[in-house]
Amino acid sequence: MCLAVPGKVVEIIGDDPLLRSAKVSFSGVVKQVSLTCTPEAKLGDYVLVHVGVAISTVDPEEAAQTFEYLKQMGELDGIELPPAPGSPSTQSHPSP
Repeated sequence: MCLAVPGKVVEIIGDDPLLRSAKVSFSGVVKQVSLTCTPEAKLGDYVLVHVGVAISTVDPEEAAQTFEYLKQMGELDGIELPPAPGSPSTQSHPSP
């Protein structure tokens, strides 16, 4: 089965829409992917990546839900998932 996995754009490389790429973080694993199909993608956005190409942008909640589905399918065994936006682990806690 072929999957598209969401990742967060952490760096954009280049300005040419046909050659533009990004470094995308998948729970800490960073890969370089093509942004040719997603010219609207910007730093901090989540993108769905399939075979090294970002095929669409998604909101953070949709990215978290996709990670959860992949986890339930056993496709992410051994990968630590990012916390869902707004979950207690993403909120800052005062130091003791």
